[in-house]
Amino acid sequence: MHEGHAGTSLPQREPTIRIAAMPSDANYTGDIFGGWLMGQVDIAGSIPAVHRAKGRVATIAVNSFVFKQPIFVGDLVSFYTRIVKVGTTSITVDVEVYVQRDPANPTCHRVTEATLTYVAVGDDRRPRPLPPDEEQ
Repeated sequence: MHEGHAGTSLPQREPTIRIAAMPSDANYTGDIFGGWLMGQVDIAGSIPAVHRAKGRVATIAVNSFVFKQPIFVGDLVSFYTRIVKVGTTSITVDVEVYVQRDPANPTCHRVTEATLTYVAVGDDRRPRPLPPDEEQ
């Protein structure tokens, strides 16, 4: 990835999800609606949580959420996740959000950071213990 004028580049790993910001995702001022971004962050964070839990999870906390820069229509938005804590039933995930914009003069910007906690739940939607981590 080309370095942007802000000196930011994408992390050297695959994003959990990547999506283009569309006009339907914008608020009345033309910036991407914060609620849309929060929903996408929750989806991205749930993906590694579901894999670790080997099943259904529920979001139980948004521990932190910082909007560092706006997102514009046409930005390519990439969500990078990593599990930072695993408890008996819970999984805490960090999500970093980057945008790539202006294909004619490419730049990359880190726009959002968030930490969310998910709980593994059974079919009854009640917390259940996480299975052993096979990767250890």
